[in-house]
Amino acid sequence: MRRLRKIAVIGAVAIAAPLLAHAERAGVPDTVTFPSADNKTTLKGYVFRPAHPGAERLPAVVMMHGRAGAYSQLANGTYDATTLSKRHKFWGETLAREGYIAVLVDGFGPRGYPHGFAQHSYSERPPELDETTVRPLDAYGALAYLRSRPDVDPKAIALLGWSNGGSATLAAMAADTPALTDPNPQTGFRGALAFYPACGLKGKFDEGYLPYAPVRVFIGAADEEVSPKRCEELVEKSEVKGGDIKISVYPGATHDFDDPGKKRASVDANAEAVSDALPKVLRFLGESLR
Repeated sequence: MRRLRKIAVIGAVAIAAPLLAHAERAGVPDTVTFPSADNKTTLKGYVFRPAHPGAERLPAVVMMHGRAGAYSQLANGTYDATTLSKRHKFWGETLAREGYIAVLVDGFGPRGYPHGFAQHSYSERPPELDETTVRPLDAYGALAYLRSRPDVDPKAIALLGWSNGGSATLAAMAADTPALTDPNPQTGFRGALAFYPACGLKGKFDEGYLPYAPVRVFIGAADEEVSPKRCEELVEKSEVKGGDIKISVYPGATHDFDDPGKKRASVDANAEAVSDALPKVLRFLGESLR
């Protein structure tokens, strides 16, 4: 078993290392602005594009950051495209490499919190950053922005979020979301991916959660910030209601297991989780958007 585990870890590194190296060599993403669907906030976004996109319209992905914000902890007061966190650069460049246009939405900076929030600060966060009511509107603002671009296929856009942004992703995909008059894969997102979200969602889906399009959840069994059990329960209840939603729970993996920084990447269970999650994400996007 130990030998098999070592092989799995080596495989994870083999998959992730070239992609991370590519991300570190890549250029700085474009900076754009667009309105949130809250009709009062101008958001900042960072657009990752394929190096040689061609003339056809491309599928796209909206990315929602977690409670720490869009930027590196080493940003030192500089919050722009040059100081994005390693995880966001990794995923943005990976998606661009795979032929997607991806936009990372900074929903905290425009509201005065570019530095994000520390662990265990949930009760201290202001209502204007609510992940169940406000941040989903940011996701739909980004959706509208991407649909306005001539290089994006307006019918092929997915949503991807981490942690607090993963919770916002789940809320955004609810079949009764107020952001859409008639929520469905044609009017909204074609599908969504939520990495280690907090699945309590402020009690708004205690009676059941039903997404209007396919949703996939990824979480570590050893997550120290959110409850894997609560997410499993949410998914199970949703499946009973007919929701197209699945969850992958990774033994020993922590919160932020896909962060390519040394702290997280050095944990064997995290590397194993990435080796499983990354192909699943790309396969899901391929099936949903192509």
